Amino acid sequence: MSGDLEKSPLAPPEFPEMFGVAGVALATAAMGEKYQDRDNLLVVRLAEGTTVAGTLTRSKTRSAAVDWCRKHLSSGEARGLIVNSGNANAFTGAAGQEVVEKCVAAVADHLSCRPSRVFAASTGVIGEVLPFEMIVDALPGTFAGIRDSDAESWQKAAGAIRTTDTFSKGASVKTRIGGADVTITGIAKGSGMIAPDMATMLSFIFTDAKIPANVLSDITRSGVEKTYNAITVDSDTSTSDTVLVFATGAVDGQVEITDADDPAVSEFTTCLHGLMRDLAHQVVKDGEGASKFIAITVTGAEDPAAARTIAFSIANSPLVKTAIAGEDANWGRIVMAVGKSGEAADRDKLAIQIGGCVIAHQGVAVPDFDESPVAAHLKGQNIDINVDVGVGDGSATVWTCDLTHGYIAINADYRS
Repeated sequence: MSGDLEKSPLAPPEFPEMFGVAGVALATAAMGEKYQDRDNLLVVRLAEGTTVAGTLTRSKTRSAAVDWCRKHLSSGEARGLIVNSGNANAFTGAAGQEVVEKCVAAVADHLSCRPSRVFAASTGVIGEVLPFEMIVDALPGTFAGIRDSDAESWQKAAGAIRTTDTFSKGASVKTRIGGADVTITGIAKGSGMIAPDMATMLSFIFTDAKIPANVLSDITRSGVEKTYNAITVDSDTSTSDTVLVFATGAVDGQVEITDADDPAVSEFTTCLHGLMRDLAHQVVKDGEGASKFIAITVTGAEDPAAARTIAFSIANSPLVKTAIAGEDANWGRIVMAVGKSGEAADRDKLAIQIGGCVIAHQGVAVPDFDESPVAAHLKGQNIDINVDVGVGDGSATVWTCDLTHGYIAINADYRS
């Protein structure tokens, strides 16, 4: 379906420069299920000794692939990854579980490793059993074309995992650990059914840094909380949310890392979290029907958790999102969203800014307020909303998009 959708107006002008990651080889294929005009199968071969960490959806109707990953992430070891788009293999019972087991076993045969070292993800329609025969039959040819990661293979990989995405999402950065140069490269998919609950989408990140699994897990979880778990498109949590980070350790000369607070890994952590934020923002900018990217910052809350709850109350409000789509400076809707959050707020100290312009202060509208600068800001593609609720020093920022007729059009015929 993604080939039928007009590219998001918020999309970057082109796919970013992507760097190869030592110890990572990729291949994609068109297995013929759901999409007839593009690749929708991705396989990844990882060097021996690769560590893995990740976060997974807490949905009670999670997919079979999520269950598989949850079962084996604790090992911290990985040799491969298989991802398909078009069919989520979710809410498919024992049959869906059997499909995952057969698929990862087939990949493991090609990699000469245990199935438990192969991770899996599926995205697409819920409630349909994935036809594993199509995947298994496609694997020999797919692995015959596998090659070391480079710019072209990363772009193909990012394209193969899309569903309603209107553009492929990737990010890549070079950094250092001690005296060694290392690379971090990631891809993501997501457009609708996006709301924070451990991951909020599919994203796969690869680095040739040598990071123990427990340290990689700590770095990953702290990054996810500030990035993938700080976005929302429509407040709906997917059954398939998965973020996996793989570290091959394939670059020589790296210092030993034993703790996430080790100064030697500080620059790496900053770069990894920055890459996560980049990918998360790309997902919001491809929100189904989106025309505006919205940053919402809440200050003055009881604590950061309260600020986050209030920010999401604003970000998920259909009234706020449609007002921004209509370029209407209706700040009363923001007041409403603060009030319904359930968190503490001092009505008589509430302050609201849009685009840096103070609209309300000390709980009342600014006297003789000139709406024209705000109206001009709302005509742009990047919208900033700041709210201070006047009860403490907690703060948080979340990102969302507006809600347009396009969201309805895309989701009304998603299965067609």
